[in-house]
Amino acid sequence: MTKVRWRRETILDVYNLALGAFLFVAPWLFSYAYGSAKVDDWVSSAIVIASSLAALWAFAEWEEWIGLVVGLWLIASPWMLGFQHAKAMPVNVGAGLLIAFMSALELWLIRYDPAPADRKGSAVT
Repeated sequence: MTKVRWRRETILDVYNLALGAFLFVAPWLFSYAYGSAKVDDWVSSAIVIASSLAALWAFAEWEEWIGLVVGLWLIASPWMLGFQHAKAMPVNVGAGLLIAFMSALELWLIRYDPAPADRKGSAVT
């Protein structure tokens, strides 16, 4: 049996997965009145959930870029789709900020943060 080795950034994908699930049920939790807000949340959540599951299964950097773009879309979508004065606006903006932040943080961690000694292949004494 092979041992699963988790990356240190994996927890961020789990958080994005949870946010995607929250976004999927948000139209029912907050009784959205606008159909465009419902569809936006369902489509966006499906993309976030799929990319988070893909990142958990086999990590690739493009999955984080997708999360960042979807997060930014969620921030802008209330104004672009015309539900800026609805209950859905703060939900979308809040979820979008969190998804974009976690995706950007993970991109930063894998590109710019120095790897711990155990990931560089050197022994710690």
